[in-house]
Formats: sequence, structure tokens, C-alpha cells
Amino acid sequence: MNRRMLEALSEQVSSEWKRQIMLFLVAALLLMGIMLGTAAHLPVPVTLIAAAVISGWLLVFFLRERRHKTEVTSR
Repeated sequence: MNRRMLEALSEQVSSEWKRQIMLFLVAALLLMGIMLGTAAHLPVPVTLIAAAVISGWLLVFFLRERRHKTEVTSR
């Protein structure tokens, strides 16, 4: 494969990753917005548990992205 083909393939993969990341972030923000909206109607312990679950989900996302970024830069 020549260099141009590799660059085009790299852009496609990068574009697909960006799309997946964006969809994930939109879903996370939507879920967070729903939870914040219902937080006014839920007991405090339930709200805190839901906040912990969402925070854990976002932490896992952050760690996966950080690991992926280091793998890409190390190549």
C-alpha cells in the first residue's frame, strides 16, 4: 500500500472513532440530563447511587480513550 492509501484509511478509522465517541457523549449527556431532571423527584440516596453509576461510566470511558490515545501515538 502506498502512503496516500494508508493516510486515507487512517482518516476513515479516525472519522469512525470520532463518530462513536460523539454518540457515546451524547448518550451520556442525555442520561445525565434525565437523571438530573428526575433528581428533584427521587430520594437523596437513589440520586447519589445514580450519580455514582454515571460517574463510573464516564470514568471507564475516559480511561478507555486515554489508553486508545496512547496506543495510537505509540505506533
